[in-house]
Amino acid sequence: MTGKVAVVLGVGPPDGVGGALCMRFAERGLHVVPAGRTPEKLDALAALIESRGGRATPCVADAGQEADIAALFDAASDLGAIELAIYNAGNNFSGPVKNMEAAYFEACWRVCCFGGFLFGREAARRMETGSILFTGASASLRGRANFAAFNAAKSGLRAFAQALAKECGPLGLHVGHVVVDGAIAGEKIRKGLPQVAQRLGEHGMVDLEGIAGAFEFLHDQPPQAWSFELDLRTALERW
Repeated sequence: MTGKVAVVLGVGPPDGVGGALCMRFAERGLHVVPAGRTPEKLDALAALIESRGGRATPCVADAGQEADIAALFDAASDLGAIELAIYNAGNNFSGPVKNMEAAYFEACWRVCCFGGFLFGREAARRMETGSILFTGASASLRGRANFAAFNAAKSGLRAFAQALAKECGPLGLHVGHVVVDGAIAGEKIRKGLPQVAQRLGEHGMVDLEGIAGAFEFLHDQPPQAWSFELDLRTALERW
């Protein structure tokens, strides 16, 4: 098989950031490779994309496992030239430092930062042109009480992405980072924290289509006007 390929790691339900990114770039004609740890969710998203006329090949991969990430990019390369790679993995780890187990801190770092290194390295090894993009959070930019593990991991990911951008830019690869500051209007908050979703309302949560549009904007930028970072929030967010 040949054509242009987009790899998105950190994909859950269609009504989430990873799902929105996969659907957006499938609509643009890229063969999308949704990757994550839950086969059922990946298969459901791939079926939805194909029902809409797109192409999708799901791949099970653990962000913190080197062999999984290498296998993911090997599989994607067999489908065609990788034009876009997005690292969207990483949950919000919370808890006070004085009660935190070392394993908990390490697990956060492994998913949110170390996995980004593995992903970025494998993408850079295989791509000659295109974009490597990372999903960030407000934790990427500032420390917050009870979120030390997440702050350390996400700020580490941002610093890695910035270094990678400076290495890869002269080689023709656009590396970018998207800070999503605030609750995201997707399945995770609607089903997991419905009371929070109700309190914030639609105008108080970051729109999935808007997030996908930010990634698309970065990917479409010409080499003469590249941005490294975009930050997104609602008009109501205090920042």
